Amino acid sequence: MPGPPLVSEPLGTPAAFEALVQEIRPELHQYCARMIGSIIDAEDVVQEALAKAYTALPTTAVANLRGWLFRIVHNKAIDHLRRAHRQQNHWQPMEQLDEDALFVEPDSPLEEQELVAVALAVFLQLAPKQRSCVILKDVLGYSLAEISELLDATVPDIKSNLHRGRTRLRELSSAVTDDAPTVLGQQERALLTQYIDRFNARDFDAVRAMLAQEVRLDLFNRTTRRGLAEVGEYFHRYAQQDDWQLALGTVEQRPAILVYDSHKAASPPVYFMLLAWKNAQVNYIRDYRYTPYVMRNIQLEEEKQ
Repeated sequence: MPGPPLVSEPLGTPAAFEALVQEIRPELHQYCARMIGSIIDAEDVVQEALAKAYTALPTTAVANLRGWLFRIVHNKAIDHLRRAHRQQNHWQPMEQLDEDALFVEPDSPLEEQELVAVALAVFLQLAPKQRSCVILKDVLGYSLAEISELLDATVPDIKSNLHRGRTRLRELSSAVTDDAPTVLGQQERALLTQYIDRFNARDFDAVRAMLAQEVRLDLFNRTTRRGLAEVGEYFHRYAQQDDWQLALGTVEQRPAILVYDSHKAASPPVYFMLLAWKNAQVNYIRDYRYTPYVMRNIQLEEEKQ
C-alpha cells in the first residue's frame, strides 16, 4: 500500500513523535529488512535509528519528519552493512544512468508473488540505491515523486535504478535454491528445550533460575530491562496470559523459540523469541511479541523432535 503523502510535518512534541513512529515503524522495518537482508537485525537497526532520532528532537528542525526518519534508518542500515563487512561490490559507485529508462517506466513493477519468493538475502546483491528504489516503489508503494523526496534523487535517476534493480532481482530469484535446514547443536538444543518446557509448564520460578545475573531483555517496541530482578518481572505478564505456546525452531537459520497462538489450532507462529547463553545461563532475551510486522516473509522452521 502506498504511504501517506509526504507533506511537511512539524517536529512536534515527544508524544507526537511517538505517535508517528508507531504508525510508520512497520514500514521502516520492512524497508530495513530488505536493505540488510535480515528481519532480526532490521529491528535492532530501526530501534537504534529511532533512539538517535528521539535524542535529536530538542534541537532538530525538520520539515518532513517521515522522510527524515527514513533517511536515518537508511544510513543506519548502510552502517550496519559496513560493520558486517559485506562484499565490496555493494559499495562500488552506481553505474551511469540507462538513457532508455529516463523518460518512461521501463518495465513492470515486481508482483506480490515475486516479492514473496525473493529471499531477503537476494536484495543484498543489488547496489544500495537500486535496493532502496525497488523497496520503496514495489514493496512499500511510494510514488516516484515521494521516493525522489525521500532519497533526494531525481525521478530519472530513480527510474533507471528501478529498471536495473527489478531486472537484477528477477535474474537472481530464478537462480535461488533452498538452503539446507539448520541443525541445532546438542547443548543448545538441550538448553532451549529445557527453557521451553519450563515456560510451557508455566513454572516461571524454574525459568528465572536459568537466567544469568547480568541478563538483558529487549521486549521490542515496549521496554528494555537489565539485571535479574528487572528481567524477572517480565514473566509476570506471561503468567497472566494464556494465548501462547512455545516450540523449538529456527528463524533465518538461527536457533529460536517460535510462539503460537494457543487459541488457534494449526496456525503459523505469531512471533518468536531469541536467547543468548553464557555458561549455560540465559544472558540475553529478545522477544518480538509486540512487533508482529517482523513476521512478513520470514524464513522460519519448526524443529522436529
